[in-house]
Amino acid sequence: MAKSSIRLKTNLFLLIVTPLGFAFKFYSGAGNVWFNDYGAGVLYEVFWVLLIFMFYPTKTAANVIPIIVFFSTCMLEFLQLWHPQFLMAVRATFLGRALLGTTFVWWDFPHYLIGCLIGWGWLHRLLYRE
Repeated sequence: MAKSSIRLKTNLFLLIVTPLGFAFKFYSGAGNVWFNDYGAGVLYEVFWVLLIFMFYPTKTAANVIPIIVFFSTCMLEFLQLWHPQFLMAVRATFLGRALLGTTFVWWDFPHYLIGCLIGWGWLHRLLYRE
């Protein structure tokens, strides 16, 4: 499949995942705690995998990107244990809270892994689908 076609499909997937992630974050119905905290985290990982893949749409990158995203978001999770003034100022904004988070939670790690595995599968389906 041509890189332009792969990028187009990746963009379409991002147009699905992005609003769905925000919908999960602000969902207030049954199971809202899981959707708000963990389901949104899964989609956050998928978002980053797809976004980075859009710039590097290769078979090698499809295997490396989910690993990089997983370790990067795990580092961000640990960064939530640190509260210097400049990070607190960033976290005081909606975008800062959405990207950096505010509270360290061990239970986020398995959801990050699930999101990266879903992203990895999505990339492989995109690349190897005939």
